[in-house]
Amino acid sequence: QVQLAESGGGLVQAGGSLRLSCAASARTFSTYAMAWFRQAPGKEREFVSGISRSGTSTYYADSVKGRFTISRDNAKKTMYLQMNNLMPEDTAVYYCAAVWTFGDYVPINEYEYNYWGQGTQVTVSS
Repeated sequence: QVQLAESGGGLVQAGGSLRLSCAASARTFSTYAMAWFRQAPGKEREFVSGISRSGTSTYYADSVKGRFTISRDNAKKTMYLQMNNLMPEDTAVYYCAAVWTFGDYVPINEYEYNYWGQGTQVTVSS
C-alpha cells in the first residue's frame, strides 16, 4: 500500500512559479514510476508529467514543455514539479500518482496508475 500526499499548491499571478511536492509512504519508493496529472473545472483529468523509477526518463505534456520540470529524490521518497511561467490555463487540481513498474517505463494513461494523492489546488490569476 502506498500513500501519497501533495503540497505546494496555491494562488499565483500569471508568469509566477510554484513547486509542488508529493511525499510517498512506500518502503520501496524507487520501484515506482511517478506522475503528475491535473484536472481543471469541467474538464477531464490530463497527464502533465511523468518520471521513471530511477529518475533518468522524464515525459511532459506539450502544454507544459519548457515551463515545468519534474524530479524525484528517492532517498526522501518525494517527487517534485517545478512550475515556471505559469498561465491561467494551468489552473487545476494537481494530483500525484504512482505505479510499480519495471525498468524505465512511465505510463501516461491515468488508468495504469493505482495510487493517487488527494490533490492540491493551483490557481493562476491573469
